[in-house]
Amino acid sequence: MTKRPEDAGSPTAAPDQPERRDFMKVASLAGAAAALGAVGKFSSAQAATPPVQLAEAMPAKWWPSRWGKDDEAGATNWITPEKVLDAAKWIKDGKVYKIGRTYETGMPMFGARVFALRIPGSPTGGPFGANKLVYHDEFLATEIGQAGTQFDGLGHIGIQLGKDGDKSQMHYYNGFTEQEIGDAYGLKKLGAEKLKPIFTRAHLIDVNGLRGAMWDAGQEIKVADVRAALAKQNMKEADIKQGDAVFFNSGWGSLWMKNNDRFNGGEPGIGLEVAKWVVDKGLCMVGSDTWGTECVPNPDKNLAFPVHGELITKNGIVNHENLNFEELVRDRKYQFVYIFCPSPIKGATGSHGCPIAVT
Repeated sequence: MTKRPEDAGSPTAAPDQPERRDFMKVASLAGAAAALGAVGKFSSAQAATPPVQLAEAMPAKWWPSRWGKDDEAGATNWITPEKVLDAAKWIKDGKVYKIGRTYETGMPMFGARVFALRIPGSPTGGPFGANKLVYHDEFLATEIGQAGTQFDGLGHIGIQLGKDGDKSQMHYYNGFTEQEIGDAYGLKKLGAEKLKPIFTRAHLIDVNGLRGAMWDAGQEIKVADVRAALAKQNMKEADIKQGDAVFFNSGWGSLWMKNNDRFNGGEPGIGLEVAKWVVDKGLCMVGSDTWGTECVPNPDKNLAFPVHGELITKNGIVNHENLNFEELVRDRKYQFVYIFCPSPIKGATGSHGCPIAVT
């Protein structure tokens, strides 16, 4: 992976690893090749195409939302006063865990995204008054909702229906189109400011502990793995309730700032099987110690990030990436209260910030 100047000196390895954006290119090219090869041979191509690929290539209409045709909050609507009071019962010892990572230059980033912080002047101003006060400001240039520990909002992911480039057929959560929401100065709908604060019961699925080793890039966490991990952790699937959050620890996060190129070069994670399990459970959100929560590359090389489309676009289920579960796993705290409020930046696609787990 080609490093930017500000990445110089950061711990990296395996320079031949592909960048994450390469997986998008591969999926697009594979899809185009499949389409060209199918000209005049639709029936045989259809028979040869895996069912999952067909479902993703021609998704059924997924709107209006269960919360109404104008809803912009998605599954964060599950966080009601009743849900908060129920979640609060899980707090037993009052211990607070910070599960977000430090934002810093050189951290793993998707594609050509940047993170650059500057302190103008240093100090920026002063001294003022008889007490000689001085102060610092900061200037931050970054994709503020999509860098480091990042919370994917509902305007982050859409699906192109119809002809490529037709913005009236680029659909997002609740069917909103690119024509309706797109603007260079912030999304006109589905901005992060429309999401509700989250205070809910959370379940950590430690598949790394299940296997006793870090999972590798492209390995898919299946429902059977989830159930086996729950059993190993003495947890019951029936305890996962509507509006809860589920997080996945694959061990991939151990590469953070130690082997950034390998971290960026793919990831283990859930696939469409677990995504549909999440939807069936009526969960509020998912999250992981990886940069995308889903397995990359996908087992079906024609698909690019289909779990994002299934959860965010079709079902309004938000996704928190690049989380740090090391202390929770060390203390065997697999169930906790997850607390996070997306930064209310009008028109943003997601949010930075540090979520906490309270046990």
